[in-house]
Amino acid sequence: MSRARWMFACLCFVWGTTWLAMKVGIATVPPGVFAGLRWTVAGLVLLGIRRAAGEIVRPPPRLIGRLVVVSLLMVTLNQVIQLYGLKYITAGLAAVISSALTPIALLGFSVLLGQERFTPRQAGAIALGVVGVFVLFGPAAIAGTLDVWQLIGALGVIIGCLCYSFGSVMARPMMHTLAPVQMAGLTDLIGGGILLGASLVVEPGAWDALSLDWGWKAWLGWFYLLVPGALISTTIYFLLVRDWGASKTGTYAFISPVIAVVVGCAWFEEKLDWGDLAGMVLMLAAAAMALRRRPAT
Repeated sequence: MSRARWMFACLCFVWGTTWLAMKVGIATVPPGVFAGLRWTVAGLVLLGIRRAAGEIVRPPPRLIGRLVVVSLLMVTLNQVIQLYGLKYITAGLAAVISSALTPIALLGFSVLLGQERFTPRQAGAIALGVVGVFVLFGPAAIAGTLDVWQLIGALGVIIGCLCYSFGSVMARPMMHTLAPVQMAGLTDLIGGGILLGASLVVEPGAWDALSLDWGWKAWLGWFYLLVPGALISTTIYFLLVRDWGASKTGTYAFISPVIAVVVGCAWFEEKLDWGDLAGMVLMLAAAAMALRRRPAT
């Protein structure tokens, strides 16, 4: 197996389990502090390693504006919106929604920014994804039994995913100038710093959380999210985006949600019914359709 495929396998596993670690952490820690501190520390570590190796840390001035926008989208907005959404839905459902939507959103934004061409197959993928969402939430909405908070949670995950996907596509042109570790460190530090600062201003309980008296479960989740989930996986992600492109890298969507659902059901007793499973399968099928490569002619 090639080095890139090993990195891809690592990315799939870690991002299939980070939802569960986030679910554990935000049960006791305000989401903004939990995520903001994680990404800020991750950025400092990555840039510190790069500085110690005598490599360039600062970005070219012409890229600073775009870098700030990418950091806001990929880290600040993505994290705070998704984590608050995660409070109201299971980790498995959040993973499936995010993983199924990501490749479709990456493809859509790539087309929008002129990086890829739009095809009828992609239109079919989007339509199938919409059907999957309806199967997930439509029956309960029609019957009048839809949990409004669950819907709000799902919308939070969707909006966060769209922010992340748009940021990823915006980031790709910068990869010709910035090294992957440099790119990951800068986006983590900028996005995490803004998120942490905003949390301390507006988030209830944020200042109290700085006592760091979180309990061992929250700390275990935080360290897992920091080391494999941020330091390792973010760097791998940017490497793959540079070498494979944003939409191909999004094929982790086929594997990571399965891991999240299995672990969530086994360890956290998260419940799924047949309608949930059917909706998830349709959404993953839509992702598969969006990412399927056309045969060579």
